[in-house]
Amino acid sequence: MSHDHGAHGASHHDTLVVTAVPLSSPITVETDPRQPRQPMPASDGADYLKTIPGFASIRNGGTNGDPVFRGMFGSRIKILTDGSEMLGACPFRMDAPTSYISPEAYDSLVVTKGPQSVLWGPGASAATVRFDRGPESFDAPGTRVDGSVMLGTYGRFDRRIDAAAGNEAGYVRLIGNESEANDYKDGNGDTVPSKWDKWNGDIALGLTPDDDTWLEVTAGRGNGEARYAGRGMDGSRFLRETAGVRFEKRNISEHWRKLELQANYAYADHIMDNFTLRDPSGGMDMGGGGMDMGGGMDMGGGGMDMGGGGMDMGGGGMDMGGGGMDMGDDSMDMSDGMAMRLDRRTRSTRVASTWEWSDFSWIAGVDAQQQIHRNRDGDHWDSDYEQIQYGLFNQLTWYASDRDRVIAGARLDRYHVDDHNDDTATAGDTRRTTLPSGFVRYEQDLASAPVTWYAGVGHVQRFPDYWELKPGLDGPDGSPNAFAGVKPEKTTQLDVGAQYRGERTRAWVSGYLGYVEDFILFDYDGANTQVRNVDANIAGAELGAAYDFSDNWTGEASLAYAWGRNATDDQPLPQIPPLESRFSLTYERDDYSVGALWRLVAPQHRIALNQGNVVGQDLGDSAGFGVFSLNGAYRFNPNFTLSSGIDNVFDNTYSEHLNLAGNAGFGYPGNTRVNDPGRMVWAKLDFHF
Repeated sequence: MSHDHGAHGASHHDTLVVTAVPLSSPITVETDPRQPRQPMPASDGADYLKTIPGFASIRNGGTNGDPVFRGMFGSRIKILTDGSEMLGACPFRMDAPTSYISPEAYDSLVVTKGPQSVLWGPGASAATVRFDRGPESFDAPGTRVDGSVMLGTYGRFDRRIDAAAGNEAGYVRLIGNESEANDYKDGNGDTVPSKWDKWNGDIALGLTPDDDTWLEVTAGRGNGEARYAGRGMDGSRFLRETAGVRFEKRNISEHWRKLELQANYAYADHIMDNFTLRDPSGGMDMGGGGMDMGGGMDMGGGGMDMGGGGMDMGGGGMDMGGGGMDMGDDSMDMSDGMAMRLDRRTRSTRVASTWEWSDFSWIAGVDAQQQIHRNRDGDHWDSDYEQIQYGLFNQLTWYASDRDRVIAGARLDRYHVDDHNDDTATAGDTRRTTLPSGFVRYEQDLASAPVTWYAGVGHVQRFPDYWELKPGLDGPDGSPNAFAGVKPEKTTQLDVGAQYRGERTRAWVSGYLGYVEDFILFDYDGANTQVRNVDANIAGAELGAAYDFSDNWTGEASLAYAWGRNATDDQPLPQIPPLESRFSLTYERDDYSVGALWRLVAPQHRIALNQGNVVGQDLGDSAGFGVFSLNGAYRFNPNFTLSSGIDNVFDNTYSEHLNLAGNAGFGYPGNTRVNDPGRMVWAKLDFHF
C-alpha cells in the first residue's frame, strides 16, 4: 500500500483537541475540519464555524443553525463546498447552506474575512467560507482509509468513512457519514426537542495523468430529518443531490500558470411538517416571528390576528410574519397536520486563469449561476422564483518587494431575477441590474520583527437574495412587496490586522469599520413582516494569542466583538452577537494531551426589539454566561487516536443571544429562548490506514 497526500489529502490527526481556530495568514483562517474539536464534534457547517472567533450561529435546537459572522447573516457570507453553492429550499432557512455540510467530509476549511476577495462569487460582504476536497495523490498503486466513530450523551452517534484507491494516473474516492442524536437536556434537566438523523454519501473519480493535470467528476446524495424546539414545524426531509466536474491544468506556458474549469449541479428537496417528528398542535411559531397562538385571536376586520406573531388571512393568503408563508397556492396540506414541500435547483459554472510574471500574479475569469425555486401544489410543482447571475472577475497581486504586497480585485455581476408566483402583486415581473464590487489591500512583513500587517478597503454591492424577496413579505413603504421595493445592499469596509509569530508567542488581531448603504432589515409587527432598507454603521474586532509556557504547556485566548448601528433610525442593529472570549490551557506530552476550555459570553443590551433577519429577531436583552469544558486525547499508534471531552462540566443553564423563540407547540412562551445543552460527555476514535 502506497500513497502520498498533498495539502488537500488525508492527513495525520494531532493529539490536540481544537478549541479555537486562529488566523493562518493575515486575512484568512485555514484549518483541517477533521481534527477533533470541542465543544462536541460538529454536526453541520455552522456548528464547526463557531470555533472560529467572530462566528456565531442562530440557534433553534440541536442542529442546522444558521451561521453569523461579525453580526452579518445569510448571503453576506458566501458558503462554498468544492467551489460551488448548495442552497437550501426552505423559505425560513430551516435548511441553511451549512446544514448540508458535514465538516469532517472535507479536507480543508478556508475563511477569508471581509470583502477582501472577488474570486468566489458575488455578494460576500462579510466573509467567504470554503469547504474543499483536493485531489488524491498516489505515488504507486495503493489505497488509504480514514474514518472515525463518536459516541456521546443523549444518543449522539456519528460514524464516518473516507477511502480512496488509485495510482499515478488516477483514483476513486468514497466518502460516507451519518450523524444522529436524541433530544438533549438543558442545565435544568428539561428536555429540549432537538433530535436529528442525517447521512451523506459521495464519490469522486479523478484522473491525474501527470503532475500538472487534474480532472475530477463527483456525485453525492444525502438526506435527514431534524426536530426544532424553536420552530412550528420540523424538517422531515433534507434531500441533497449534487454532481460536479472540475479540471485544472498547471504550467501551461512560461506565464500562464493555471487554468481552472468547473461545472456544478445542486438540488435540495425539503419537506417540513408538524406531525412526523411531533404531535400536531394548535399553535404554530415559525421562529423569526411566525405564528404564536398564545396571545389570543382577533378575527375582526376580515382578518385573523394570532397575537404573538400574527396570521393575516385577508386577501386569500396566509402570512406567517417572520417567515412570510403564503398559503394562497394551497402548497400546505392541513388535512393531517401541516406540511410544506419545496425544492431548489442550482446550476453553476466557473472558469479562471492564473498568470504569473516576476513581480505580478493575475487571476481572471467568469462565473455564472442559475437558481430555480419551486413549491409543491398537490401533484404539481410550481416555480415561484428564478435568478440568473453572470460575473466577470479579476484579482492582481503585486510583489512590490520581498516584504511588501499589494492585492487588488474587481468584479462585475449581471442579475436577471423573475417573480413566478401567481399570487403576488409582482407576478411575472423581472428585475435586472448590474452591480460592481472590488477591493485593494496592502500587506507587509516587517524586517524588525516576525510580524505581518495589512490594511484593505473593499466595496461590495449585494443583490437581495430569495429569502429577502420571497412571497408574503411587505416591501418598503410605497412598494407593493419586497420583490419590487428592496434595493441592493452596498457595503464599504476597512479591514486591518496584524499577526505575530515568535519563538513561544503567537498573536493576531483583525478589525473592521464599515458603512452599509441600504442594509436589508426585517421589521416584525404582528401579522406583517416588512423588509426595508436602512443605512448602517458596523465595526468590531477579533484577536487571539497563544503562549508556550514550556515544551508541554500551552495557553490560548481569543476575543471577538461586533457592533452595529442603524443610522437611519438611530438605534442598534439587530442580531449582533455579544462580546465573547475563550481561554484554554493544554498539556501535551508524547502521545497524549489534556486540556480545558472556558468560554465566556457577555450580556447583550444593544438590541432592536422585533427587528432582525428572515430567521431570527431580537427578543430582548440576553444574559451573559460561562461554560467550562474538559478534553483529552491519546494516540495509541500512528493509526488510532482516541479523543474525549466533557462539555459544560458544571451543567450550567444558558441560552445564546442569537436564538429562535421557543415554539408554543412544545410548551414554550413565544419569546422564550431555547436553552443550550447541559453537561454532555463524548468520545471519538479516529483511524487512518
